[in-house]
Amino acid sequence: MTFKIGTRGSKLATTQAGHMRDALIAAGHDAELEIITTAGDVNMAPVERIGVGVFTQALREAMEQGICDIAVHSFKDLPTAADERFHLVVPVRADHREALIARDGLTLDTLPEGAKVGTSAPRRISQLKAQRPDLNILPLRGNIDTRMGKVTAGELDAVVLAYAGLSRVGMSDRATQVFEPTLIMPAPAQGALAIECRADDAAARAAIDTLVDTDTQVAAVAERVVLNRLEAGCTAPVASHSRIDGLEITLTGGVFALDGSTQLIASRTGSREEAISLAEEVASELIAAGAAEIIGS
Repeated sequence: MTFKIGTRGSKLATTQAGHMRDALIAAGHDAELEIITTAGDVNMAPVERIGVGVFTQALREAMEQGICDIAVHSFKDLPTAADERFHLVVPVRADHREALIARDGLTLDTLPEGAKVGTSAPRRISQLKAQRPDLNILPLRGNIDTRMGKVTAGELDAVVLAYAGLSRVGMSDRATQVFEPTLIMPAPAQGALAIECRADDAAARAAIDTLVDTDTQVAAVAERVVLNRLEAGCTAPVASHSRIDGLEITLTGGVFALDGSTQLIASRTGSREEAISLAEEVASELIAAGAAEIIGS
């Protein structure tokens, strides 16, 4: 059989899904892309107004209806609660850091006072404000080309994007600065894809199981547990990242006030088998420090 892989129609989405199609074909399976239009593709309102999961719900519905057999998501876009209707695996992750794309090769330090920087993510806004409270942060939606085009056209001085997306579409050289997580912490599971199929589809399950990368799955799931325990959605000012070194994992989480005035950071290191409990400990420390009040505001 030929597996139909559901994907959004953007350049980034089809590139990501195309990589997974090619990997399935290399593993001996026939596969092709099936473009699914989502609400987020036709509604250009900020994601926090449209709602969590806007880019994934249509793909899941298409799987349920048999329009596609497999769906490729950016893992960070999925709701944090597990959905028992679907079997999920995580393949090798791309670079999880954040990137600045600025005019004239500028960096965060060299942007002029009051520079116009485009991003709609509260997590990014809050961390940019902590570093540069003078910046004029403006809302930004659209695909990668649209966002970077606002810099080229002179509408904005810079935009912030996930470096993974730039890399996947062959535009990593457009980044004028790539931020270490200690400076700008990325979203939970940033750079990771989630590949899903119906839980009762044995053939598709066996196929996508060939794509799994154990280290990535452990790390990305643990990062999302921080988000889940904080009861925050993917648009909340919450970040987390992890590093696996041999048998150990170091997990760090952060909650940030939107105006940049407060940053709560917690970190734990332990064995990979403890990844979930480490994430729960990080979330508990953040809650004890006042995370709920910051998220609620």
